Amino acid sequence: MTYTIKEVSEKVNLSIYTLRFYDKQGLLPFVARNQSGYREFTDGDLNLIHTICCLKDTGMKLDDIRQYIKYVMGGPATIEQRKALLKKHRHEVELQQQKIADNLKEIDYKLDVYENPQAKEIVAQELQFVTNEKIANNLPNPYHVVAQ
Repeated sequence: MTYTIKEVSEKVNLSIYTLRFYDKQGLLPFVARNQSGYREFTDGDLNLIHTICCLKDTGMKLDDIRQYIKYVMGGPATIEQRKALLKKHRHEVELQQQKIADNLKEIDYKLDVYENPQAKEIVAQELQFVTNEKIANNLPNPYHVVAQ
């Protein structure tokens, strides 16, 4: 079964413009064109587009995605190169996950403060601290509320 670019756009949740951009960037060399010159996608193409989206969504650069697709087009002889590229990217994704987890802890901390029954007192104390710090260092107070 084959699909038009419009059908693929709907199936993979990418705009037609993005699919054409990916094609021009060399990310879709596996997509065939019919006798009229229109792209015709297969289920196998959709699987590779899914992989491209996964790599893109996790921050892989287009140059690296292009290289990965070149390896795919090279067949089984490129498995080691694919593994190396994906292992490197996986490590980068893990680092991103750790950074996100650390940031999430800070967000949770702030939410805990704001959900605390003494939130107003806690925030007032924080404001007093930073205001006093500015005064002690002869800096202007940038806060719009006067600490009490």
